[in-house]
Order: sequence, then C-alpha cells, then structure tokens
Amino acid sequence: MKAVQVTEFGDAKVLALTELPDPEPGPGQVAIDVTHAAVGLIDVYLRQGLYKGRPGLPQPPYVPGLEVAGTVRALGEGVTDLTIGEKVVTLSGSATGGYASVYVSDRARVLSTQAYDLDPALAVAVVPNALMAHVALTGPIQLHPGERVLVHGAFGALAAAFPGIAKQLGAARVVGTVRGERAAVSRLPYDRIVDSATMVSVLGDEKFDVIVDPVGGQVRTESLRLLAPGGRLLLVGNASGDWQHGVDGNAVWHGNFIVAGFNAGGYLPAHPEAVPAAAAAALTAAASGLADTEIELLPLADAATAHERLEEHTAQGRVVLVP
Repeated sequence: MKAVQVTEFGDAKVLALTELPDPEPGPGQVAIDVTHAAVGLIDVYLRQGLYKGRPGLPQPPYVPGLEVAGTVRALGEGVTDLTIGEKVVTLSGSATGGYASVYVSDRARVLSTQAYDLDPALAVAVVPNALMAHVALTGPIQLHPGERVLVHGAFGALAAAFPGIAKQLGAARVVGTVRGERAAVSRLPYDRIVDSATMVSVLGDEKFDVIVDPVGGQVRTESLRLLAPGGRLLLVGNASGDWQHGVDGNAVWHGNFIVAGFNAGGYLPAHPEAVPAAAAAALTAAASGLADTEIELLPLADAATAHERLEEHTAQGRVVLVP
C-alpha cells in the first residue's frame, strides 16, 4: 500500500511517501480501503515532537493520521455486523495509520455511513469531531436547552462540529470567534461570527452559559469575562500554542464558574457508554447539513503541504488527503 511516514521528528519535510505491506485485520478488527484521510493539528504536534516524551504515543518511523473514511476491505475474526464494500468512517485510538491506502481499525471505532447520504470527504471531516462534540457537551459539562454558547476558533476542525451539535441539543444561540483575517460567511449554523481580538467589546453585555475553547492563550484568559454567572468554560485544546495564559482562579470562584477539560483520547475509553448516542447525533448532524464545513482535498503525496497549511493557519476548513 501507499503510505506517508514520519521518518523523524521535525518540520513537514520529514513526511515521506513510501510503500508498505498491506495490513491484515486481526480478531475484532476491520481493514478499510481508504478514500479520504483527514489532517488534524494533533498530527502536526506529534510530527513536531511536541509530545515525544509521552508514553504510548508514536515514535518514528510511523504513519500519522487518526480520521479515515473508506469502504470495508476485510473483516477480522468475530466481526459479523459489517459487509465488504460497506461505507465507513473511523477514528484511530493511537493517532496513527490514517495516511495510507489501507487502514486497520478495531471494530468498536468504526461507524457505518452506508445508510446516510454522506460524501466520504464530509464524513471524515466532520463525523468524528461531531461525535466528540456531542460527548463533550453531554459529559464533562451539561448543555441545557435554551442556553447560549460561544465557540472559539469557530472554523477549526473540532470547533466547527460544536454549533450543529449545540443546536441539536437545544442551544438558543451559538456565536463563534475567529481571528480577524478569517472572518467570513460560513455555512455552519452560527448565529454570529466575531473577531476574537475584539470579542469582549463587540459582544458588549452578552454573556454565555457555555464557552468552548480549543484555542487557549489570551482568548482563554478573556473568556471568563464573557461567562454568565454559573457558566461553564470547556477546554478542548490549545491551538494557539501559547502556554503562558490561563484562567484566574479567583474570578472562577467569584463567578461560580466551572472550568472543565475534555481530552477525547482519555475521556472516550473511560466512558464507552457515551459513544452510541454521540455517533447517532454526529451522523445525523452531518447528513442534515449542520456540520457543513469547508474542505480542501490534497493528494496523499502532498501531506507535507497539508501540514504546512495548518502550521501557517492558511487552511480554510478541513484539509483531507486522498490516497
């Protein structure tokens, strides 16, 4: 099979197209002919070596990529509820293996999209993240009907899944923030998009019951000023790369705020009971247009370009590789 490997930790040039043996599914596994593989910031961080000292994370050489769409190629022993050729999407448990023409996944991480009218590029771009958004909004914090939601980095891979899921769960209003130069009309179901640099003054006295923050940095620090009394700040990433800013503990105390973290890699294995409802919600959101994000398709051989787009913040929506 064709695959892209990280040959060593470093810049995007360490991504190399190569040929590897086709993997075979073991018991309880599914082999997938990959049609689309999404590129995420976690792929970039791992390749850079940001987490190279963390136990259990990949070491070079490895094939990056954790979000894959395609068709069932082969079934491992014990897998009887899928058929060869069935359309599926999956999310890797190890953050590896996706940048390839064949991918093997545990059955538990494979969702069938056969019954939904979904383009596979859209499926891989939004379904895994919409699943995580649903779990985050019903697990670490509870979003209640009629509440107001603010989502930072509104067009980012994970953030873009939150407005549709929030609307599904009954949110009365969903506002997104973006960096000024990226403010644009969006197909996503935001009620308003504002510049994160001026969000406090632009939003005036409007307060939010839930703020979703995958950005971090100064945006995170200022978020407490936009929370309603008793509001919840949900931390789902740190795309800014700024590790110096945080939240004021005294402000949390005075405002009766809740600050919660959501790391899917740690949360989902501990809460498998949340996955079925989240998967159904994610597939419905994608099929009904509630997660209609922009997608840029690139050949597998251009994986380095894809990574550079994310590092330079020039990607418009999701970048998806096509083997």
